[in-house]
Amino acid sequence: MREPDRLNSFYDELKAIHMKNFPDWRFGQLCYNLIQWLLNEKDVDVFYPEEGKMLKYIHEFADFMQGA
Repeated sequence: MREPDRLNSFYDELKAIHMKNFPDWRFGQLCYNLIQWLLNEKDVDVFYPEEGKMLKYIHEFADFMQGA
């Protein structure tokens, strides 16, 4: 079983990214746009990446959106 405490740092980082980069977006908007970006730009199925890899993708998505 994975360490449940890993989720605390994951959600803390996700919250920080959401507040800094997408404060006007609802959580559903963030999830939907991120998932679409992962599928279309990275060919990634969100079912498989571990939290550390997802955070890297989320940071990359935030950087991508800042340039858009």
